[in-house]
Amino acid sequence: MKWYFVATLLTILTSSQGILTTLSQSNGGYKYDYATVPFLAEVFKLVVSSLLLWREWQMSPFPKMTTEWKSVRLYPIPSVIYLIHNNVQFATLTYVDTSTYQIMGNLKIVTTGILFRLFLRRKLSNLQWMAIVLLAVGTTTSQVKSCGEASCESLFAAPIQGYLLGILSACLSALAGVYTEFLMKKNNDSLYWQNVQLYTFGAIFNMFRLLMDDFRGGFEKGPWWQRLFNGYSITTWMVVLNLGSTGLLVSWLMKYADNIVKVYSTSMAMLLTMVLSVYLFNFKPTLQLFLGIIICMMSLHMYFAPPSMLVDIPSTAKAAPENLREVSVERRTDS
Repeated sequence: MKWYFVATLLTILTSSQGILTTLSQSNGGYKYDYATVPFLAEVFKLVVSSLLLWREWQMSPFPKMTTEWKSVRLYPIPSVIYLIHNNVQFATLTYVDTSTYQIMGNLKIVTTGILFRLFLRRKLSNLQWMAIVLLAVGTTTSQVKSCGEASCESLFAAPIQGYLLGILSACLSALAGVYTEFLMKKNNDSLYWQNVQLYTFGAIFNMFRLLMDDFRGGFEKGPWWQRLFNGYSITTWMVVLNLGSTGLLVSWLMKYADNIVKVYSTSMAMLLTMVLSVYLFNFKPTLQLFLGIIICMMSLHMYFAPPSMLVDIPSTAKAAPENLREVSVERRTDS
């Protein structure tokens, strides 16, 4: 499977997440416990990966599976980072409004590139660095509201704690992605075996989160396993399947592509969601949205296009070697 096909599919699925989540609401709220959705998504990814691993096991040669504890113990770390990241997100939203938080979230594009270079030792060209910065600028431009709106004034009115927590959130998000890529590429283990380890710990941590919610609420609604499917509709199950499928596609990209491809997929998905919202939820398109889309498309071309398509080579430089060959042939003929 080609990476660009997986990236395109990831973009489509990611863009539909927010739409499906909105459609799953009833009267502006959720009839189901939304904390159960990530848990069921982790279980879905674990079941699918286990079935694919079993199928791979039936084939020859057998898949490579590292079972040493020093390797397995590394897989809970991404879940721990995401757990910390989720708490930092809530803390950030106590200091800044939603629009400011979304704009600050684009910092993870640049921080992913920096950590990608520092920890994975992957060198990026100057054009690629410029493309990454342009992507951050494009996504931010598409989210900035018109200056006539009151929320525009709050962008620079947040306390310093909000900005520091926003930067920390962006760094944690990038660190989780880069570390996951390191895990997926550190050996030649089967992708499905690596997924089983990742999603086992992911399901365990999400289950602990549900238990903590029960303890905070004093078990007023009963234990989480008794209300696991309460209020679920077809749309809710589509949200679960969508979230699980995107996770499987991300792990494939981490194994066979890289974090930058994932960043571009999720960024383009955000723009696609905004465009679809124009038709589905009467969202009013803005000039900033169109400018952001143009900038992001330029960034996409700059990063993935061959350098020869971006920089014109003078025709005289190409013709010089041919002239030299002609002169050498004439000299040999005269002699």
